Amino acid sequence: MSANPSFFKRICLFIWNILNGTRKLVLNLIFFGILAIIVVAISSSEDIQVENNSALVLNLAGSIVDQKQQVDPIEAALKQGNSGSADGEILLADVLYVIDNAAQDDRISTIVLDLADLKRAGISKLQSIGDALKRFKESGKKIVAIGHYYEQNQYFLASFADTVYLNPQGAVSLDGLSLYSLYFKSALEKLKVKAHIFRVGTFKSAVEPYMRDDMSDAAKEASNVLLSDIWQSYTQTVASNRNIDANSLTLNAQTYLSELDKAQGNSAAMAVNMKWVDSLATDEEFRKTMLESVGKAKSGDSFKQVNFYDYLTLVTPLPDFVEQDSVGIIVASGTILNGSQPAGQIGGDSTTELLRKARFDKHIKALVLRVDSPGGSAFASEQIRQELLALKAAGKPVVVSMGSLAASGGYWISASADYIFATPTTLTGSIGIFGMITTFEDSLASLGVHTDGVSTSEWAGLSVTRTLSPQIEAVIQRHIERGYLDFISLVAKERKMTLEQVDTIAQGRVWSGKKALELGLVDELGDLDQAIAKAAKLADLTLFDTRIIEQELTPEQQFIQQMFASVSSYLPASLSQSSVLEQMLAQWTGSLKTITSFNDPNHVYVYCDNCALN
Repeated sequence: MSANPSFFKRICLFIWNILNGTRKLVLNLIFFGILAIIVVAISSSEDIQVENNSALVLNLAGSIVDQKQQVDPIEAALKQGNSGSADGEILLADVLYVIDNAAQDDRISTIVLDLADLKRAGISKLQSIGDALKRFKESGKKIVAIGHYYEQNQYFLASFADTVYLNPQGAVSLDGLSLYSLYFKSALEKLKVKAHIFRVGTFKSAVEPYMRDDMSDAAKEASNVLLSDIWQSYTQTVASNRNIDANSLTLNAQTYLSELDKAQGNSAAMAVNMKWVDSLATDEEFRKTMLESVGKAKSGDSFKQVNFYDYLTLVTPLPDFVEQDSVGIIVASGTILNGSQPAGQIGGDSTTELLRKARFDKHIKALVLRVDSPGGSAFASEQIRQELLALKAAGKPVVVSMGSLAASGGYWISASADYIFATPTTLTGSIGIFGMITTFEDSLASLGVHTDGVSTSEWAGLSVTRTLSPQIEAVIQRHIERGYLDFISLVAKERKMTLEQVDTIAQGRVWSGKKALELGLVDELGDLDQAIAKAAKLADLTLFDTRIIEQELTPEQQFIQQMFASVSSYLPASLSQSSVLEQMLAQWTGSLKTITSFNDPNHVYVYCDNCALN
């Protein structure tokens, strides 16, 4: 019995109609669901109102950065709204703008520092925010801080408050700074993995984990000096703010136990006794205190307030469509890699393209390069520096403003600037160079896997599955040594020093900005505003704008981000928050991601691995 072709055709058509109908139904449900959320958001949203005598709640969340990393527009939008995400990013420039604007806003009488979700921020960025808080207080207004628990970064900012409140069950954590690494030499030996290390610089310790099982004496010496310098800046600032002895901020275990006993084991009471905080207050007690201070809001039961994110939306100026003479600002943030990299990272091609854009823009009269980088590819670093030289040759002064760190490649791209600013706690220098090639011939052989074949030269046969000959290693080491000579020669020329002088302070050693000024590696201590003023002065500008030159989203990406941003506060929290597992995985894979992202064509790197202080 033969099958009827038309019967099978009808069955297939029936199945297709079901699948196609289901697809349309799902898509329509998603589309109309989003549309309904937008309608609800638009119809129920209210204009942001700031009542007279209001408090600005500085509820900073996530990491403070000079430039946000590029993410998917929908993902970015989901993290927007009237509150921040603890794994999100906040622009330092936005924080400073909001504080300075609030100082001049007659409706704002108080700043409330609510820093529970503030995670990462370099001390130099925190100091810039602290300076803005000082300006706010100088305008005759007051600052209060409230916290259930103050971590070190959070407490640094809280110390600028007139009054610091702590929950009765809370604590202040002041541990100091540390610099620890994992070391893999023995593990690599057991796995029969060979790490071929090439470096120049006694203190260039980025590759030590692969050649030792502990930190070298030279690295310990340099790290101790660096940590002490940075921690001294921290404690002196906090002690001055709190009018206490700097030595009372970090207690040894015996003294801590003694003070804890005096407080009958209560960490919060101990914080009051040590004058780290002024008073203990529950959330309800703080609410009542603020009701007495600024008054009750028109709606709800809380005090008159506007949070950071709403206030930023309210006061952000509209773009100026009439172009004027400007000081351009380009942010070089993150690891330096080759090629084109997304926003929030430095690419040899992409960052060079931004610099070229500034060079050919007739309205850009000077440039500030904001550097916040531990370095990376030597080739990409030089590529960027060459474009800076072209910009200077075009008659446009270049001023570098160093953020939290400008080390190794970060210093390489800074060295040729007309003027260099650093903050006292900027990690800079690390003038050294290294290369590393890992081969697996022994580990593969232990598994019964071998490599054999022929080639027309030693170079053609190079592979991670074959050992490096002593002759090849010597050639690579010679390239590394030449790279180091190029580095110190560059610094000697641009900083008007001898090779011997540079070599003495180089060797891969990391310095604080304060020490770098003494050594002649930077010209002045100052922040971004001072760098902008200096660039304008060098370009003989009296009236000027500032313009950030950055990679831009496509119109489609901007539309999606704006559309989702307007409804993000109505979406379930599970859509906008990463899970604990995701956060843990992000931490574990961070270091591996950095190493595997290295893509220098010559496998030569100017990178500071010691620049992540905990």
